[in-house]
Amino acid sequence: MRVVIDYERCTGNGRCYALFPDLFGDDESGYGQVIGDGSIGDDQLDEARSAVVACPEDAVAIEGE
Repeated sequence: MRVVIDYERCTGNGRCYALFPDLFGDDESGYGQVIGDGSIGDDQLDEARSAVVACPEDAVAIEGE
C-alpha cells in the first residue's frame, strides 16, 4: 500500500504535513508532498486513513488498500 496526493486537487492548505509529518512534507510553495515513495506498512495505515479524511480537497488517497 501507498499513500498518494493528487497534485491537481491539492490547494496547499497544509493539513497533511501539519498533522501527519511522518507521511508528508511540504515543497517550497507550501504544497504537501508524500515522503519517499509513499509506501506504508500496517502500522501506518490508521494514520494514512486519518490523512485521507483530514484533506478538505480529497487530494490524499491510499492505493492498494
